[in-house]
Amino acid sequence: MVLRCFIVDDSRHFLAAAQALLEREGFSVVGVASTTEEALRRVEEAEPDVVLVDLDLGGESGFELVRRFQHETTLDQSKVILISTYSEEDLGDLVSAAPVAAFLSKTHLSGRAIRRILGTC
Repeated sequence: MVLRCFIVDDSRHFLAAAQALLEREGFSVVGVASTTEEALRRVEEAEPDVVLVDLDLGGESGFELVRRFQHETTLDQSKVILISTYSEEDLGDLVSAAPVAAFLSKTHLSGRAIRRILGTC
């Protein structure tokens, strides 16, 4: 099954690398955004199966974005995965309190890891 993925990250380099990696692993990247407002405008129309949200959006907070997803969209929080170069241990209770399915370190990003989180492997 091809999963539809939407990626939110302010790094064009990371967006391109993640898109290439996930498409090689059988995902369809149906949208990308680099700001909170762009993500809020575009995510629902993309109808993703999973949304990857970077914690640091160039001065904006991925934590704030996922809270806004919860209150301003119909996006199911079980489809949202926080990603970061930081480890989950560095972020403490912030990740566990966020309305998301899970946290995934960018160094461990893979189609298999996403499918495991979503329970589709």
